[in-house]
Amino acid sequence: MVPRNAQPDLLAALAVQPAVAIIGPRQCGKTTLALDVAGQREAVYLDLEDPDDRNRLAEPVLYLDSVDDRLVILDEIHRTPELFQTLRGVIDEGRRRGKGVGRFLVLGSASIDMLQQTGESLAGRISYLDLTPFTPLEVEADRAARERLWLRGGFPMSYLAPDDAASLAWRRDFIRTYLERDVAAFGPRIPATALERLWTMLAHRQGQLLNASALAHALDVSPQSVTRYVDLLVDLLLVRRLSPYVANVSKRLVKSPKVYVRDSGLVHALLGIPTLQALAGHPVVGQSWEGFVIETLVSATPWPATAWFYRTSGGAEIDLVVEFASHETWAVEIKRSLAPKVTRGFHTACADLTPARAFVVYAGDERFPMARSIEAIGVVELATMLAERADAP
Repeated sequence: MVPRNAQPDLLAALAVQPAVAIIGPRQCGKTTLALDVAGQREAVYLDLEDPDDRNRLAEPVLYLDSVDDRLVILDEIHRTPELFQTLRGVIDEGRRRGKGVGRFLVLGSASIDMLQQTGESLAGRISYLDLTPFTPLEVEADRAARERLWLRGGFPMSYLAPDDAASLAWRRDFIRTYLERDVAAFGPRIPATALERLWTMLAHRQGQLLNASALAHALDVSPQSVTRYVDLLVDLLLVRRLSPYVANVSKRLVKSPKVYVRDSGLVHALLGIPTLQALAGHPVVGQSWEGFVIETLVSATPWPATAWFYRTSGGAEIDLVVEFASHETWAVEIKRSLAPKVTRGFHTACADLTPARAFVVYAGDERFPMARSIEAIGVVELATMLAERADAP
């Protein structure tokens, strides 16, 4: 099993809160992480997609009282949203009896459902933990592993597949399952063919500005429908919508968000890219690497820091702007090359924003200075620096 960096945070949250929610896309390793924690203490696991497990909760208060000495893991809890109100009562009663922490671990595959459902009934009683697929900080510390992770993506069954062909087959099945079964369970009825075409178009346009009108024209639907479809993919944690940085500068700034398919392996599966050799010759290679790096860095950045991009109508651009709670900013340019060069647009953008630090993330590992106080750096080292920020909570 690949050790997950989130496990210490999970154990710490269970030590202070009655409930903890692990939120992440399907098949990213939530259940494996929960069961690993369960192996360290007495626990009961209920899969709420299993009718037998749901039947055990026919009288939820009675059942939960009968296991009040154990950690209760509730997987896919969005399937039974009525449980949230029950959990509130059980937690409050447990607090009165001196059993106030580490009672429930709930797992869910959609951010909007989890945040809305738990926010209404468990405020002050729950902590949230975002779990992504594997990142470069969790796999073997060598370039070959990182390249394999970039090609296959971080979903455990894909990354750990015996070969690239098996990995691609798993990802195609994953996409088909989401389109045919899971999307309907999470949102309003959306034609699977339309959503697949949109998902594929977003992969072709990885890292580009969202143009709902152009996508709507290609799909023969309304711009409002495209926005709704993208919203659903964002809520399912499959797509990242990166907002533009709004700075107090006398420049005309781009106001549309950038859109990324979050897992690079899904990008390659949607585009039919089977190997690193095929990826190297594909037009999406640069944007795929950019999305891979951005997802790694954003996932490593601790709350309450925020991530943006910066672009002006004149061509000044920063791929990623990280703003910390202190309002200090770091600027990040992303290059696939092993011999990166700083673009004129990045120099101009840094002059606009005057970030505290500026980096060029490239495909190598060596760290070295570049012009104008800009450093070249590998993705793993910069992700580690972000995760270990001194002002992180």
